[in-house]
Amino acid sequence: MIKYILTDIEGTTTDISFVHKILFPYAAQKLPNFVRAHATELVVAECILETQQTLLEEKDEDADVEQVIEVLLNWIQEDRKHVALKKLQGMIWREGYETGAFKGHVYPDVVPQLENWRMQGTRIGIYSSGSVEAQKLLFGCSEYGDLTYLFNHYFDTKVGHKKEVESYQNIAITLKLQPNQILFLSDVEAELDAAKEAGIQTVQLVREGTQTSQKHNSVKNFEEIKV
Repeated sequence: MIKYILTDIEGTTTDISFVHKILFPYAAQKLPNFVRAHATELVVAECILETQQTLLEEKDEDADVEQVIEVLLNWIQEDRKHVALKKLQGMIWREGYETGAFKGHVYPDVVPQLENWRMQGTRIGIYSSGSVEAQKLLFGCSEYGDLTYLFNHYFDTKVGHKKEVESYQNIAITLKLQPNQILFLSDVEAELDAAKEAGIQTVQLVREGTQTSQKHNSVKNFEEIKV
């Protein structure tokens, strides 16, 4: 019996183009001045240091703030899942959401189904490579208003990367559930593979442009998911 539904964001609850065509360009535009303006503040200073440490480890290079900015902009283009970049993006996006520059996109079939599951007593969580802060912002400032009441937990790469089996094992341990009591929803086959290997049940969301997996049950929208 499914007691918990864990869902991805990009390509699952949210159009991937919202992230790549709105959020990423906004962060790239704002990041240089944001880092310069807040470089001495604790969280931003930590992000600069974490970036410098990565450059030292990977390329044996020292970097000043301007070089760090250049590297961070390159990482945005590469969609690198680096903790420092994710923290900075989250802070920059908060400004965008709060000023009304954009609202979080959510597919129209998602909210009614999440509400149905909640009414049935099923708990729901998010697992995304974006930071927990970024997740809460997207759903807290969505086109449908504040949707954070729908979710019991938010998981990011602090529990592990999404294509690693151990990440899903960690989530099951955190939730104090048997893996087969959890259903994971994603559009990405490799993520579903890792979850399935951990014993978690899986369903693939096949949105526009998604390649259908032959290894997992697939649906076109949340309305088709049977729990």
